[in-house]
Amino acid sequence: MPASCKKLINNVEQCVDENLEGLVAVNPGLQLLEGLRVVVRTDVGPNVVGAGKVSLLSGGGSGHEPAHAGYVGPGMLTAAVAGSVFASPPPYSILAGIKAVSAPGSVGCMVFIANYTGDRLNFGLAVERARHQGLRVGVVVIGEDCALATTDKTAGRRGLTGALMVMKICGALSDEGKSLEEIVKVAKDAASKMGTIGLSLTPCSIPGSGPSFQIADDEMELGLGVHGEAGVKRTKLVSAKEAVKMMVDHMTNPSNCTHLPVKKGDRVACMINNLGGTSMLELNIIAKEAIELLESRGVVVERAYCGTYITSLEMAGISITLLHLDDTLRRCLDAPTSAPAWPRPLLPPGAVTRQTPVRMPRETIQAQVTKSGPKMASVGSAEAGLIYDCLKLAGERLVAAESQLNELDRESGDGDCGSTMARGSQGILASLGSKENPNLPISCPGELALTLASAAEDTMGGSSGGLYSLFFTAASTCLQTTVSPNTYCEALNAGIQTMMKYGGAEPGDRTMLDPLHSASQAWSAALSSQSPMEAFRLAVEAAEKSAEETAKMKAQAGRASYVSADHLKNPDPGARAVALWMRAVLEALSA
Repeated sequence: MPASCKKLINNVEQCVDENLEGLVAVNPGLQLLEGLRVVVRTDVGPNVVGAGKVSLLSGGGSGHEPAHAGYVGPGMLTAAVAGSVFASPPPYSILAGIKAVSAPGSVGCMVFIANYTGDRLNFGLAVERARHQGLRVGVVVIGEDCALATTDKTAGRRGLTGALMVMKICGALSDEGKSLEEIVKVAKDAASKMGTIGLSLTPCSIPGSGPSFQIADDEMELGLGVHGEAGVKRTKLVSAKEAVKMMVDHMTNPSNCTHLPVKKGDRVACMINNLGGTSMLELNIIAKEAIELLESRGVVVERAYCGTYITSLEMAGISITLLHLDDTLRRCLDAPTSAPAWPRPLLPPGAVTRQTPVRMPRETIQAQVTKSGPKMASVGSAEAGLIYDCLKLAGERLVAAESQLNELDRESGDGDCGSTMARGSQGILASLGSKENPNLPISCPGELALTLASAAEDTMGGSSGGLYSLFFTAASTCLQTTVSPNTYCEALNAGIQTMMKYGGAEPGDRTMLDPLHSASQAWSAALSSQSPMEAFRLAVEAAEKSAEETAKMKAQAGRASYVSADHLKNPDPGARAVALWMRAVLEALSA
């Protein structure tokens, strides 16, 4: 079965109903009309909705969640009617929804219709029947799609994400007590001032069916509809920046008969929408590119929204909606609502318009640090030269071992241990300078340890970077006042203890901790009876032996602990890396 056809449902026939049941179970401020796919606010009644406020109703086919039922709530819709997947709801359900929110004495019901043939027919029929029965019903048909590029007769511009903005604006107007006529007028005005363009990377699949269309892995389609309707063109996959430019250029192109005019100085709201299968990481990148592009053209982006608002099941893709703002529309977009799916961007306190923030300078953080650290002990030029040699050789050995360590890591992880160690080593080597004029504080081991901690954190990343940063940070404390073979050994042990405290691993768990612990024990035991060099040599040999013995250990920490022991036949790559740099330090000291 293709991945796109896999669904976590109980059965195809009940998936829409169970979806709605789940929504109201999570949001008990919503309820279902018995026997119908109609979601209504629980505060609907003659004392609330019928008392001087216009009620709002919308709906459409399922598969576009969170639309439309996710926008039912105070400050937005009063009710939403769901059809089957990608199918308009039947007129009798829509009429039942209108009646449910039209209490005796109601000032009227506003109905939003997305511009699709089925929705226009079914919602239109329900509205006419409601009016025939004496109910006051206003209507706005929303079609803001900017994909159409020809003047040939078609079903018209499709109603897309922009419809949600219109609903939000009208929800605020209703709460303000505006009349049905006033709300209809503003709704039509807002609908005429917006445009949406979509871009799809993959198809979706209706429950029980295969993919809705076919598209190559290296292709994307501009202007595709939320039901899989063909777009205006297919292109090869491009970067986020290029994709956004393509979309905005098409949306605003004057030669496009459905374009949205956008010029320098215009004030707009921008909504970046996930069509279903796009990650938040990608969406935020798209939002960044869209705002930067608009601002580079002199457009003032007063409001920006980014998230999942109206989808096409699991389709990977996005849509961008622009709405020309005035003070009324912006105020209504900002008005409070507790509808579950409506976004709430965080603005600075007291801000009226959105502005892209400048980066906070690091000096601001540094200026807040008033306490200076202790003065560190230093060493002579000869010993500083040895430290330089140790750093240089250890870094070079780890860079040379990148492939070897990556190969070991593929057995238990994602195969990047060597690259991580090499990246950190290259960063240190690049900033090392010359022995005569070093850029690192090699004459002050305690300060050097803190510098290495920062380097590990900044350039290595991941758990290895965090562990080495902890190790060097803790080690620096032991080197503050004195520097000797004994304090170096104490620093090693302090680093080990801190790694155990925060990393969760213990000796014997098949990690980089094993050779470090073995070296610490051997070094500490030998210092009382051997020369410093001999003691350190014994420590290095103990580390190398322990690193090789990890091949026989059961992994109980790190990613390897999730891998079957049958697949772990070689030494742990992190442990091997420790043995490599310790051997390099010994050779540099012995040269």
